[in-house]
Formats: sequence, C-alpha cells, structure tokens
Amino acid sequence: MRKQFGRYSVELSNRDKIFYPGISLTKGDVIDYYEKVAEFILPHIRQRPLTMERYPDGIDDEGFIQKNFPDYFPSWFERARVRTREGRQTVPVCRNRASLVYLANQGCIACHVWLSRLDRPQKPDQMIFDLDPPGSDFEPVRQAARDCLALFDELGLTGYLKTTGSRGLHLLLPLRREHSFDEVRDVATDLARVLVRRYPDRYTLEQRKDKRKGRLYLDVQRNAHGQTAVAPYSLRARPGAPVAAPIDRERLDDAGLHARFYTAKNLFRSLAQKKDPWRGLKKSARSLSVVKRDLAQLLKHEEN
Repeated sequence: MRKQFGRYSVELSNRDKIFYPGISLTKGDVIDYYEKVAEFILPHIRQRPLTMERYPDGIDDEGFIQKNFPDYFPSWFERARVRTREGRQTVPVCRNRASLVYLANQGCIACHVWLSRLDRPQKPDQMIFDLDPPGSDFEPVRQAARDCLALFDELGLTGYLKTTGSRGLHLLLPLRREHSFDEVRDVATDLARVLVRRYPDRYTLEQRKDKRKGRLYLDVQRNAHGQTAVAPYSLRARPGAPVAAPIDRERLDDAGLHARFYTAKNLFRSLAQKKDPWRGLKKSARSLSVVKRDLAQLLKHEEN
C-alpha cells in the first residue's frame, strides 16, 4: 500500500510482521507510532545527521547500525555530506513526517542523532551526561540526576532529562554553538569532578568497571564529534517497545521511574496530560565561556 504525505508518497509493506514479539507489536504499529509522534520528535532530529538502528525482521533478529545514506532511498529523502571518524560520508537527514514513516518502513526502530547541527557540525549545541545504574537498582540514577541538577542550579543552568529507553537517563545542557567538542567535553568533565569530590562514595569518573566499586560512572564521553545520542521520543529495540522520553525533574521523585518506563503504548497518554518537559530548550542555551567562568568562581569559593 502507499500513503501520501503532501507531495511525498511512501510505500508501506509487511505491516503485519511482528517487530516486538513479547507484546505482539507489529511493523505497522511501529509505522503508526512514528507517524503519530512526528510532531514531537522532528524538532529534535530534522537539523542533525541521523544514524539508523535497523531491525528489518524485528528486535529478536539481528539488527544493524547504519550511518550512511543508502543508494536505494527515494530521491526526495534529504541527505548531507559530513565528516565522520570514518571519513566523509553522506548521511540521511529526516526533515518531515514522510521521511520518518519511510524510515520505519525500512525497519528503523531507533533514531540516533549528533549533538551538533548540520550547518555547524564541529560546534555542538548540547552537552550530555549519560547516567546508567551501577547495578540493578535505579535509585542511584535518580539521585545522580538530582545532584547534577542541583549543581546546574548553583550555576544558573537549565538541564533537561530523558529516559533512554535502555538502562538509564540522559541529562542535557543546551549550549550556544561557540566551542568545539573537546572544549565541551572538558567542561563536562570538570562539572562531573565537582560531583565526584562532593560525593566520592556515589560517583566516579573511572572508565574501567572493575575500578568503580559500586559507584555510578558519570559518563561524558558522548561529547565528541560524530558521537550520537538516542533522539527524544525514539523507540528502542528492547522488549516492551520502550521510548526515550523527555521528563521533568519532578518525575525523579517517583520511585517507580526507570529507563523503560515509557513505551509505545503509554507515551501518548502522558503527552496528552502534561506540557512538553523540553519546552524552552533552545531559549535556555548558555555560552560555554560563561559556564566555565561561573564554574571557576564556584570552585574558588569551595576551596576557600
């Protein structure tokens, strides 16, 4: 069958194929999900290089990550040339609902995007903290998010949270596009060091798991050119069809919160009941120079 989206026609196939066996969610359900969620996800992906996580035969079969633009994609699907760690590549750019539905029909379960936009790929507009639990208990993640946000409050910064749909939470700080990834990662590391110094029994920057001693690793390594993060409102290839869902900070008080709390089946009920937790994100962007200055003043005060 074909479906029309304005001037774009998308051919849909095998809608009855099971993509999530545990809950009998079909390829058609995935297509319908992305068509419905388009207005929420597109503002976060339409200006960024896209990496596709594809499972053409469902999540129980082997999937693959695809960064390059396939030569069989339709001529109307937008693409861009960018420099990656592998060299210059042509990557897909998802600008509209038709493109999103086309991706879903190609078995793209999850959408991952760069932390920078196409017009300035070397200048990130996001700093990201990846907070995964050190064990099976999710409480350390909720506590880490609260501690990070408290530090942001001290510095006059606004952080934005989302469940990852996998293991933990992402905490995002919107930035003005003035500095390199290396500079952003250095400042993120300095912010993390403040938390490690304040709470040495809770947090670590040790990358080796055998040296963390049960502490939560404050991971800032995604702040690098060509690295990606799962897009807000993207599905994940995990049992139950979890979604990477933006949340407000009050949600951290819910002891039932976990990384896969939101799913394709309950997300829209939540969206109908609450305002967008990430409203005002772009207006909250701060200069990294100001963050560095205020952080230096905070460190000086703590030393005294």
